[in-house]
Amino acid sequence: MTDNRPTTGPPEKGWLHYVGVGVSGALLLLVIALAVMVIVVPKVAGGVPLTVLTSSMKPGLPPGTLIVIGPVDPNEIVIGDVVTYQISSGRPDVITHRITSIVSSSDGSRSFILKGDNNGDPDDPVLAEQVQGRLWYSVPFIGYVNNAVNGVNKAWIIPVGAVLLFSYAGFMLASGAVGALRKKRKSAAVPLAAPESGESVSASKTNG
Repeated sequence: MTDNRPTTGPPEKGWLHYVGVGVSGALLLLVIALAVMVIVVPKVAGGVPLTVLTSSMKPGLPPGTLIVIGPVDPNEIVIGDVVTYQISSGRPDVITHRITSIVSSSDGSRSFILKGDNNGDPDDPVLAEQVQGRLWYSVPFIGYVNNAVNGVNKAWIIPVGAVLLFSYAGFMLASGAVGALRKKRKSAAVPLAAPESGESVSASKTNG
């Protein structure tokens, strides 16, 4: 007879543990991707992140949407583009609406007629020098986060967030490595079961 008594050891981790690890990893990747889109890409490419605050561009750009505006040559703007323009010189207020028509003057200059997708009336004509940029991409629901990290909060939220993200990533990698090492050591430490005193080991033999 062989000794089939199970060896003692810590219980195997259940499926909920692995689901939790997977969800945590997915959330980490999502946060990193959002940080790249909100902070890194605009910084590197010269874009400007803005937050949609009104419903004038619904349903495509509802309130709370983060939009990233990239620099554009006014001569390259075409009908249908979504652009951001300065309402008046010297003021920071801007509006992001869609180009509905372009007016070319005899001197070669251009002006633009814009309208919010959800508005009934067009805006006042916009001069080329008022245009701040053209819509590059948008991320739903993240605009309010962008507002929170702007201004005086930006000096501490971004560094703290970066430290937390990399700390969490390091913890997840270290936990996985330690778990794999422990499992490997347990497998190497389990001896083969030997027959107890007085027991014989029988083997079957087939003919043929």
